[in-house]
Formats: sequence, C-alpha cells, structure tokens
Amino acid sequence: MTSKPMSDSRLASLGSRLLADRYQAVEEQFRAITAGAGLRFEHRDWPGMATDAVDRLGVYPAGVTEAAADVSDLLGDRVKDRSIWAAIKAAYSGYAMDRQDFELAETFFNSVTRRIFSTVGVDPRIEYVDTDFDTPPTETREPVFRSYTRRSSTASLVSNVLADFEFQAPFRNLKSDATAVACRIEEHLVAAGARPVVDRLEVVSSPFYRGKGAYLVGRVFSGSHVVPLALAVLHKESGITVDAVLLTEDDLSILFSFAHSYFHVAGERPYDLVRFLRGQVPRKRPSELYISLGRTRHGKTELFRELRQHLDTTSDVFVEPPGKKGLVMSVFTLPGFEMVFKVIKDHFPPQKTVTPSQVMDRYRLVFHHDRAGRLVDSQWFEHLQFRTDRFDKELLDELREECSRTVEASGDLVNISDAYVQRRVIPLDVYIHEAPAESAQAAVVDYGNAISDLALTGVFPGDLLIKNFGVTRNGRVVFYDYDEMSELSACNFREIPESVSIEDEMLAEPWYPVGPNDVFPEEFESFLGLDGQLRETFLKHHSNLLDWAWWSDVQDRLGQGEIVDIYPYSGDQRLTAAR
Repeated sequence: MTSKPMSDSRLASLGSRLLADRYQAVEEQFRAITAGAGLRFEHRDWPGMATDAVDRLGVYPAGVTEAAADVSDLLGDRVKDRSIWAAIKAAYSGYAMDRQDFELAETFFNSVTRRIFSTVGVDPRIEYVDTDFDTPPTETREPVFRSYTRRSSTASLVSNVLADFEFQAPFRNLKSDATAVACRIEEHLVAAGARPVVDRLEVVSSPFYRGKGAYLVGRVFSGSHVVPLALAVLHKESGITVDAVLLTEDDLSILFSFAHSYFHVAGERPYDLVRFLRGQVPRKRPSELYISLGRTRHGKTELFRELRQHLDTTSDVFVEPPGKKGLVMSVFTLPGFEMVFKVIKDHFPPQKTVTPSQVMDRYRLVFHHDRAGRLVDSQWFEHLQFRTDRFDKELLDELREECSRTVEASGDLVNISDAYVQRRVIPLDVYIHEAPAESAQAAVVDYGNAISDLALTGVFPGDLLIKNFGVTRNGRVVFYDYDEMSELSACNFREIPESVSIEDEMLAEPWYPVGPNDVFPEEFESFLGLDGQLRETFLKHHSNLLDWAWWSDVQDRLGQGEIVDIYPYSGDQRLTAAR
C-alpha cells in the first residue's frame, strides 16, 4: 500500500519546524564557541582563541548545507515548488517572531532557499527581502548594557565596572588601573569643554574578545556630553590589566574596523547590541557592525538591503573607482555608496600566473585569517542582479568583454554570478599625490607598518606596489589586492648572491637560480613606486623590510608558535606611560 501524500499545510509545518531546529542547532554551536572566548582569555590560551575563531566561521555554512539537504529529503520532488516554500516561510515567520535574534533566523531561512533555488536577484515569496519586523517582535527586552552611577569619584566608578566583570583571573593592580582610566577620561572631558565629572557609565554587559584582547565597550555621560568608551584589557603573565582607553568615535571606528577579525561577544540580542554600538560609531552602517560581531551572513543581508535602498533613493550609476585598473579583477562602485564590487576577469595577462580558482582561494584565506587591521574584509555574493541603466556604458562594455563568464547583460538586466564586495578606500598611489605632504609621509610610514603587521601575522602580500594598498577615512593603510598574496611560511626569503662579473649584472635575467617561492627583499625598493622625499621617508623607517634576515627571523618566530601582539590603537592611547 502506498502512503498518502502529505498535504501542503502539513509539508509547510514540517518544513518550517525542520529549519527552525537546524537554525537553533547552528545558534547553539555558534554561541558555545563564542562563550569559550572568556575562558581562553582567562587562561591565556591564545592558540585556542585562534582555533576557535576559525572553527566558528565554519558553523553557519555547515548548518545551511545540512538544512538544505534535510529539507530536500522532506519535500522530495516538490523541493522547488515555490508555493510550498511560500507556506513554509509564513509558518517560519511565527517561529522567528518568538526569538530574541529574529533577524538572524530570517537570514538563515534566506541562506537555505538561495542554496536550493540559486535565486538570481530576489524573490520575496521565498525569502525575507526585508525583515518581517520593523521593530523587535519580542516584548520584554532588558538593556544590553549595565549602568553605573557616580557615587564618590570617577576612579571608584571605573573600579566598580572592572570588578563587575568578574574575570576568573586576578587584576595585576585594579586600583591603579581604575585611577589611570579615570584620569584619562577626565582629561578628555576637559579637552572637550566639559566638566571633569562623570555622572554615569553605560557598558555592554559582555566583553568583546578578539586575539589577545578583551574590550569593555560603552559610553560616558558628563552633563550634556556623551563620549564613546572602550577599555582595552589584556591578560599578561603578571595578571589582567587595562592597557588603553579609547574615547573618540574614530578610536572605536578603528576598533570595529572592516580590516580587523571578528569579535567574540556573548549575547542573545544582536539587534539591540548593534543599535547600541551605532550610538557610539554612527557612521558605521548596521551591516558593518553585524559583520564585526561575526554575524557575517546577516551582515551580508543588511549590506544588500542598504545597497537596494541606495539604488531606490538615488540616481547613482556604477562606475570605475579612482586608481589603476586591475589585471585580475574588474572593479566598480557607486559614487555615493562606500563599497566596491570586484569581479574576476575571464583571462589574465602573462605576468599573472594565478588561476581564477587560486584567486578565490586567497579570498577565502583572508576570510579565515587574522587580518590584524590591515586586510580589507570581503563578502562574497552570488547571483546579484541590477538594471542595465544603473551601469556606466563604458564600464558595462568592459564587463561584457572581460568578465563574460561571470557577468551576463541581457535586455534590461545585468546578472553577476560571483562578486566580492569590499569597503572602498583611497588607493595609496592616488592618496600620496593628492594629500598634503605631511599626510602623504604619514601614509608612507603606515604603509611600511602595514607590511610589517601582515608579516607578523603570517601573511606576505606578494605584490608590494602601492596601488594595491589603500588609505581608510581614519588614515590607516590597508591591503586589498590578494591575487599574489601567500602565507609567509610558503616563502623562501633569500639574499641576492654576489655576481662574479659585471657582465652578470648586465644580463636581462638573474645570473643565479631562482625557485618558484624565492623572494629577494633587496629588490623591494625598486618596486615600491615611491620617489624623492617619500622614498627617503620609507627607507628611514622601514629599511628592515629590505633585509632577508628580518623576514627569515619573523618566519622562525611564527614557526615556534609565537603569536605577535598587534592591537587596534596607538602607543599614545596606552596607559603604560601614565603609571
């Protein structure tokens, strides 16, 4: 006897429950790894912290894969029946409505449907193009922060904050830390024209962990003045200590930068947390903050919504950004939207030996690697669709000619099968020619710092030309062109051997054998693209980068398991000198 087919309503009910269960399992695993960051910090388990950061990135895609397979088994030959999926979505909305993280639950549903349908553009019947809820659907929502009211002094107020977090490891000198932090806050208030009295502090209930640091993030109230606040807390062998105080929007913007790896911060209500953080860094869009919290898939959802809103409310068209054309990627942007879209070209010139798949591998490496505040984060989008009239004609002609495997322009629509979306920065070669001399020199110094920071986290940029680096709105130099990037461990740094004769030096090809992974730092100077005073400035501060022994020493240190301290603040923000 054959079993009776299930009704549409029964399939919808079972399908929504299956997806709800799969999402719950993903969330529990994500939160378990996130919660472990506190223990890693308290035990100074930095290798474990690094492992967790990578492992957590795999939780969501694995959960989507499992959910897509399970729902396909359930629906059978009706797996692509959009009427069934519309019913599943309606039932699932009731589930999402009861969750504190409703927006993430909706995005999970989208991820599964896009995996199954490979949707080009958007389809509101089977995905949440916009959230179902303009405001959080749950009624009882406690603040995501703790509030501390002044009693006797700023120092005692700060001391209460530090003690309240109850790290399971001792402070080296909590009283000294609290006094130093209080002095820094009061000095900042005076400089801002406020009275040096802190009335209240509001601090997010959970620390933000990343690398070797824990950050207590909130705001300071002094009369009518409201000041952003982040305390950088380190765990040294001698105990826990506050290392730096960050008190400006720019300081916190760098802390939450798109060039840093993602935070581990506990909490069930990312919607509320992101809104609180935006109060301190209002120029950051919700998408950036969700991504910085490790909620990359929902960050992509928010980014796409922000893009749609921009297109719906402006007449901007996609154009080429300033700077030299890439040999591997075609790049385009919207003038009023601070992101760039990068599409892999069909063919590369002879000097580029990489393949498209290798380029994609390098973007995956960046996604999983410690970015040290120097590697621009990239989000990979599939099946984007735009109207043809939103493209500059010359740009569209170029995309049709050079990216035909990825870009299809037909009639009124342009379909893009794969694109990487990055934050737009000013190319360093453009910046140093347009900026005042002092700013240009500072950028050149930070360019060397960026190369050093990347090396100390195990990355070799490969192509050190300044056109591959950019300057953020906060003046930091970052790297964004990954097609020749490699792990430092794969490089063989060598000194150029002495020539036997003048004739050797005049040969077009090297007179010495060169292996595929050989790198000769002495040659970097001729490839930098710097002249005159800017060249002298670079060599004055970074001559070590031209010495193969420096690179070899960094390899040895990393090979022995050293994890180098690189923090998102400068030396003058540290409290060491104040104590």
